[in-house]
Amino acid sequence: MAVDKEKLWSDYSANKTPELREQLIIEYAPLVKLVAGKLSMYLGYNVEFDDLVGYGVFGLIDAIDKFDYGKGVKFETYASLRIRGAILDQIRKMDWIPRTVRQKQKELDGAYRRIEERTGRPATDEQVAEELGISVDELDELQNETKVSNIISLDEYMEQGEAKVEPRADKDYMQPEKVVEKSELKRLLLEVLETLTDKEKKVITLYYYEELTLKEISRVLEVSESRVSQLHSKALIKMKQRLGGNMAMFLG
Repeated sequence: MAVDKEKLWSDYSANKTPELREQLIIEYAPLVKLVAGKLSMYLGYNVEFDDLVGYGVFGLIDAIDKFDYGKGVKFETYASLRIRGAILDQIRKMDWIPRTVRQKQKELDGAYRRIEERTGRPATDEQVAEELGISVDELDELQNETKVSNIISLDEYMEQGEAKVEPRADKDYMQPEKVVEKSELKRLLLEVLETLTDKEKKVITLYYYEELTLKEISRVLEVSESRVSQLHSKALIKMKQRLGGNMAMFLG
């Protein structure tokens, strides 16, 4: 039987009992897994998915405790930011991104950018490897090593996200500026997707649009989970070069 979330929030706002709080935590637990799942694509095997979920639960509880139902804000958007924040805070405390890794990520991003500026086309792995003076195999290792540093860009995403918490509204109505924003983002994404290889495009499509898990995508493409993660990392590097600040909109 489906739970009436609006009524649950209304009841909790009027009477903050431990029982109603527990109901809200259970009701929104899947949101924690969804947020943790997206972050896990950045972290790869550096951290267990269950650990991410555990960190995220603290964010969910914090969101429930601080949420003001009376302001008419959409809880899912607010909670997602709190959940991400809790996970990222824990990761920063554990200092999983050494300065050397951050520097390598800058060098990698710079190589892609320089090649694209010179050629006017997306850089291939062979071109990037040559630009950095390493082999393609070494480039693969470098991309895996720096994958975790992609999480840095999520800081900017969260900061932008804090300013665009959505109000609860009529599901059939979309504000004009949102229509324009969505249309522009769709155009940008179509352009960016054309710069990806077939497999990179499939990974992005299956993960962000079909919402398949890493394991499910590996079965569809008949490659290992680590290869899927690697393809995802390569695609994000290319997308970041093209989308710039709009990358935040995509990751939301």
